[in-house]
Amino acid sequence: MTVVADLYAAQPFWIWLAVGVLLLAVESMFSTEWLLWPAVSAGLVAVMTAVGVRLGLPGEVAVFAVLTVIATLLSRRLIQKANPDGVDINDRNSRLIDQRARVVEAFVGGRGRVFVSGAEWSAVIDGAAPETGQPEVGQDVVVHGVSGSLLTVRAAT
Repeated sequence: MTVVADLYAAQPFWIWLAVGVLLLAVESMFSTEWLLWPAVSAGLVAVMTAVGVRLGLPGEVAVFAVLTVIATLLSRRLIQKANPDGVDINDRNSRLIDQRARVVEAFVGGRGRVFVSGAEWSAVIDGAAPETGQPEVGQDVVVHGVSGSLLTVRAAT
């Protein structure tokens, strides 16, 4: 531990840069969206120490904390402004709703397979009356719902 303390005393830039890179690495592994702004804040504190602003460890931790809170709050406002309907662009399943899908395996007993968004999915037909029949291979359907890996589809109009 004395090695880290000695390194911090001599070059706090490297400690803050390492903290930022570590936070960014964890963020890239898990895509939580919570560690991006602390990583950026640690990078800013690293730059601050590199240009000669030395506040000591308690001061730098306080700057890091304040920058993290400010960046997180501003990013939430920006996300709400850019995406007012609240749909998570990373949620592939919710993006499938109202998408056209192509039937790739005939529906038998209300179950079949469709191709949508670059992948095949198991699907059940919603609201198919016996007189209208089941969609055939090559026909388009519209995704009505998602439950795990099972899509609920209805005939395209």
